[in-house]
Amino acid sequence: LLPDSPQLSYSLPEYALTLPYRPGDFTQVNPAANALLVARAMQLLQPQPGERIADLFCGLGNFSLPIAAGAQVIGIEGSPELTERASQNARLNHLAERARFHSADLFQTTEHTVAGWGYFDKILLDPPRSGAYALVQALHAPYLPRRIVYVSCNPATFARDAAVLVGKGYRFRNAGIVNMFPQTAHVETVGCFDLE
Repeated sequence: LLPDSPQLSYSLPEYALTLPYRPGDFTQVNPAANALLVARAMQLLQPQPGERIADLFCGLGNFSLPIAAGAQVIGIEGSPELTERASQNARLNHLAERARFHSADLFQTTEHTVAGWGYFDKILLDPPRSGAYALVQALHAPYLPRRIVYVSCNPATFARDAAVLVGKGYRFRNAGIVNMFPQTAHVETVGCFDLE
């Protein structure tokens, strides 16, 4: 796109948010389905004042900024460009005091990494198709959050990672799907896990 092209952005009207992005940034291509996905994830996560919540694989803030409307959020993302975009979007939407962002390779998460983060009350996971296997394996007491909401675009890696979470004492409370790509086999799964 030419430098003088109009600013690209999408909105999440339920949260009065506008999220600018640049060509090449990852965004969900179906904005109506994305709004449903975010709303469902927030219903399950139930961010509350005083909670410290992690948004892992946060991208440009698609889930982080709705979380920040109700709680403190730390977003972690592998792409420094998307991390910077998330910070810009937090400032634009007047949420910078409640949303902080860091770059890290979450595919290399270890128990030491998790301990360095400190305790989160809740975690939202939204990994790419390869899932979050290293990350869920690295979760350990006393850093196990009370609730994990897992957004997945791959049912196979979701099932694999869910089994790890259940093995760590989580109860698989419920799940649903969002038909992000109608007339294809691709769906987004949203699952909720509570620590027993």
